[in-house]
Amino acid sequence: MEKVPFSVDWLSQSSRGGAQPSARRPCSPPGGTGGPRSPADRGDSGHEAEAGGGSAPGRPRTKFSAAQLQELERSFHEQRYIGTSEKRRLAAALNLSQSQIKTWFQNRRMKFKRQAQDAR
Repeated sequence: MEKVPFSVDWLSQSSRGGAQPSARRPCSPPGGTGGPRSPADRGDSGHEAEAGGGSAPGRPRTKFSAAQLQELERSFHEQRYIGTSEKRRLAAALNLSQSQIKTWFQNRRMKFKRQAQDAR
């Protein structure tokens, strides 16, 4: 059996029935270039990418509101390590994911550690 290149068009037609691969069309990945997608392509609303950031893949940097930061700081001053139930409560109250809460606490503990070392 001969291998013939196919296109996304051919795949979509073949799922509807009866399309034959065309030898003239090269394989093309969905979305065009096949490279990493930009934050604008992902459609993440409510999050802004860090200005001048590198080419690190993944989610763009979250821009926390003043109210969110105030509540996170208040919770951090009560307890540096967050439990599961408190993480769930904060995530629901602040409209953030539990992963974002966990990461914020990790980063805040490192900031606290640096400030303590600088104070010495």
